Order: sequence, then structure tokens, then C-alpha cells
Amino acid sequence: MPPVMFTAAPVYQSLAALHGRDRFPKGAQLMVLRSGQMQPLVTGFAASADASVSFDAKTVLFAGKKTAEDPWQIWRVPVEGGTPQLVLGGKTDLIRPLWMPDGRMVYARREASGFTLEAAGLDGSGALWLSYLPGNFIPDDVLRDGRVLFESDFPLGADATLQPVARMAGPQTEMFLVYADGSGVESVRCDHPDGLKTEGREHGREIGVGSRVAGAGDIVFTQRGRLARFTSALADEAPVAAPAKEYAGDVAELPDGRWLLSERGPDQGHLAMAVWTPGTPVLTEIAQDAERDLVEPVVVAPRAVPNRHPSALHDWTFGNLLALDARQSRGGNLTMVPALVRAETMGEDGRPVSLGTAPVEKDGSFFVQATGDRPLRFILLDAAGHPLRAEHGWFWVRRGEQRICVGCHTGPERAPENRVPLVLLHSTTPVDLTGGSAAVVTTGGH
Repeated sequence: MPPVMFTAAPVYQSLAALHGRDRFPKGAQLMVLRSGQMQPLVTGFAASADASVSFDAKTVLFAGKKTAEDPWQIWRVPVEGGTPQLVLGGKTDLIRPLWMPDGRMVYARREASGFTLEAAGLDGSGALWLSYLPGNFIPDDVLRDGRVLFESDFPLGADATLQPVARMAGPQTEMFLVYADGSGVESVRCDHPDGLKTEGREHGREIGVGSRVAGAGDIVFTQRGRLARFTSALADEAPVAAPAKEYAGDVAELPDGRWLLSERGPDQGHLAMAVWTPGTPVLTEIAQDAERDLVEPVVVAPRAVPNRHPSALHDWTFGNLLALDARQSRGGNLTMVPALVRAETMGEDGRPVSLGTAPVEKDGSFFVQATGDRPLRFILLDAAGHPLRAEHGWFWVRRGEQRICVGCHTGPERAPENRVPLVLLHSTTPVDLTGGSAAVVTTGGH
């Protein structure tokens, strides 16, 4: 088995970052397991965590604190050890660094509104925020297609301004995808039971990358102590038939297809590191610590570089959005055609601000233009202006982005009909819903 890195911590709170708190309130230390022996990756740090191994398996990015009073900063060190070098620092916490193509990285930066998703070069250059809502956005993985897998609350942007039904359900952890330029943000799956409630999904990792084994390209995640997965051929999640244990944090995959898991039985006080062959009834613990949880495993082995995402953003201040049929939804298609669609943004006080309305064609299509890099959501209205269906959360369109959706909350796995929407037959000019005087939330962008 190749060397394995993981974080050892007296206390591990896997969801703390999604509430703006520290996942390791009593400190943490990166460990390396080689030939059955554990040893620290670096010394002289008050805390270290979040190891991310480069694609050639020669360098490690990690989050670290030189002193207990320091914020979390991003460092790099050779896999074999040595003197760490500061990659990116500042006055605020930087956590969960992940390697991206072209010598870039993605990480979470603490801001007043929460942890923001950000990408930058290894020298800190070209920093770009990938999230444009208030809230907490934590990166989990960089997929082979170049998109960033991250976790946040569902509905996206959930906070005290939610509709009453959403507040009753309460925000839950969900996983989302975004391209390397912040465009194309979407939920990985839209299979939320009861429309809003979900059991929570966290710490997703892509498995089988570059292989032809069954399940290649699946996303495996933890869910309230269990394991589950997304498979590209399925519109809904599928359970993972793993041994009866409590699981937490990330899952890592060894080159031979076995999984590294953080698990504990009913009589264990702390999470141990174990190896499991999917489909078998038992797992084997490879590392334990009576005083600390062992979490966030990373395999020290070369891996394929993800695809580079060339940005298609135009030099505009707005984005164009085309809906092919707003009647369609996983929650049940509307039996009537909406007359109008209203766009809303989030005001400076966190409350919705109307950006105006646009007509919806008989086939359910509409074409609108909205200001980029700020919260956005749509509400479908009947001829009298009464809501027929509304988004409970928010999303964003990047400046210069041109985006097409099948329908309202149809899910990214839904393919569009092969036809030209009526709205484009009538006009190829989008309705202006930029709302020039509306308040703009300044939660992203450099």
C-alpha cells in the first residue's frame, strides 16, 4: 500500500466549517502512515490539516498554523518532508486547499459572510472568487472534468431570509458543482425528498478516475454516519452497502480500488483509519489513536490531471439565461403555462428585491438578462401575478455567462427536448432584468 496522509485531532466536527466554525477546535496534526508506522508530516506547527497531494505525488498543500494565535494559512512541503513554505497567507482563515490544473488551487477563505470559495495560483496570483452568495462554501474535490465539487447549505444561500416553509425544514448540507471560473453552479443531484428536506450530504469524493472499473467517476460521500454515492446513470443517490460502522469525513481511493475510510464501532471513542474493499462484509483498521480522531485520508500516489476548463465568459457585466420549459420540474410539471417569470436578488438587508418580470411563452420558455456575480432566483407567476412556483434558495450567474436550463429544478441529469424554444423564434434579445437600482450583495469577486 502506498503512503497515506491524514489528520489526527482530539475533536473533529465535520460540519463546523459550514457554520463558520473550526472543525478542529482542540488542534490537529497531519500524519503520514508508511509501512505501518505513523509520523508527523511537519513539525514546529501549532496545527496542521487538510493535506492535498499534487498530481505527480511530489508536493503536499496543507492548511497550517505556526502559532495557536495565527489564522489557518496555506503551505506546501515535499511529500518526503522538509521545511514548509508559505503559499498563501493573510489575516483570515484559509482552509481545504485542493490542486487544480495549470498550477492553480481552490480553497475556502473566511469572510464576514462566511467561507467563500476561491481559486488562485500557487503564488497567490489571479485570485478569483467562485461563489457569489453569503454563506459557507467548502471545497471537497476537483473532478476529472475540471469542475469543483463543494458543499454548502441546501437550499443554496439558505439563511434567515428563507421562505417560512424553508425555515421550518431547516437548511441541510448538500453538494454542488461549479466551473473553475465560477460559472455553471448547480446541485449535483436534485433528488431532495419532500422538495426541501434531505438527510445531508458531505465530504464528497470522485472515485475510479481514469479506470474502467464499475462505478468509475462516481461521487462517494458521507451522510449522517453512513456512506452513499452518486452514479452518472442514476438520477437519485444510491446507498453503499458498507459494514455497520459510523463513518465521517472524506473517503479516499487506493490505486487498487480499495477505499480508505474514517470509521468507528459502537465501543470506539475515536475514529480510526480503515481499508475496505467495496462489496465485502469486513474492513481492516490500519491506524488508531486512543486520544485522537483520524480523518481526511489522502493517498500519496500519482494521479491523472483533471481537464482544464477554458473560460467562455464574455466581457460583460451581465449574464444571459434561457429556460427551455419552465413548466418542467422534478417536483411535478405544472399543468398550466406561467404567464410571467419574476427575477429577484438579495438586498443589502438580506431581503429579496424584485428585478422585474418577463413573459413566459406558451411552450414554457423565457430568455432574460441579469446582472452577474450577485444572488439570483426566479418565481413563476400566473396572469394575475400570483406565484405558481418559486425557488427557495439562490444561485448566481457570472458576468459574461450564457446559460441554458431545461426547466425549473429539473436536475442536471435531465436532457432537453430537441427543438427551438418559442422565445427565440420571437426574439433573440433577452428581456432586461438587471434591475439597475437594486441592491447588490458584495460577497464575491476580486
